[in-house]
Amino acid sequence: MSDIKLFQQTGATLTELESASSPLERALQTTFEQNLETLLGVRFLASEYATSHGGRMDTLGVDENGYPVIIEYKRQRDENIINQGLFYLDWLMDHRGEFELLVRDKFDKATADAIEWSAPRLICIAASFTKFDEHAIKQMSRNIELIRYRKFGDDLLMLDLLTAVSTKAQPVIASQNGKATKYKTNAQSLADANDDLTNLYADIEVFMVGLGDDVVQKTLNNYFAFKRIKNFACVEVKPQINVIRLYLKVDPEVVEMTDGLEEGFTRDVRNIGHFGTGDLEVTIKNHEDLERAKPLILQSYEAS
Repeated sequence: MSDIKLFQQTGATLTELESASSPLERALQTTFEQNLETLLGVRFLASEYATSHGGRMDTLGVDENGYPVIIEYKRQRDENIINQGLFYLDWLMDHRGEFELLVRDKFDKATADAIEWSAPRLICIAASFTKFDEHAIKQMSRNIELIRYRKFGDDLLMLDLLTAVSTKAQPVIASQNGKATKYKTNAQSLADANDDLTNLYADIEVFMVGLGDDVVQKTLNNYFAFKRIKNFACVEVKPQINVIRLYLKVDPEVVEMTDGLEEGFTRDVRNIGHFGTGDLEVTIKNHEDLERAKPLILQSYEAS
């Protein structure tokens, strides 16, 4: 029996909707692929992509942080999709050029050039996982997520992030004028920050992680991403101007109509280039700003 129950209200009467726990069928995979951005924050790239070793990756995509994503679906109860997915992850790392060419042809060169190879993701989707599956991925130094799905009736789909394991991004080494240049990462910017800014970031992190057991933190080169299944906040540390910038998935127009956008605190960045995801920029200079920002962070978290 599922530990999640869903009820439909008709007048004063509540009726429990039965959930389906049968292995995932091909039709549901197609539904996922047609709605990847909505469900997982992933742009669809390819379905049943054949590797040179004869295997087929169920779904390939690129997530909102630029990571390559492999999605594997568990169709049979005894199928070991975690090991299968790890095999495909290794294959992908050995065939980066092939993946980037696929991205270029599907999207554009800019997207292909921006692929983040420090920690590609494996998402495993199934009607159920065992406690051994959840324990196993915690022993692996790879970006792996286990997502359980449940269907309620004919038109309701629930996703439950059971567990996720993160790895830290490695510094990017780029070539400039024939010489290797190491660009400062967001983590290095945090290390360079003074004590006040470091403590401020620590309090922001504690608040975000404390929003729920499903919050996962990802360390990327240019920002820290806080996510559930999808990002709800991207954080940049700016020691040179002594501020921390958040990018939240909150509609700036709604903020404008309610509290109003405030210069130096909130800004509409829908048409302004920036790292990470989110249309609302929030600049935090001190703990008072953090307190004012908490309702916006919570709003973004609940919408993700």
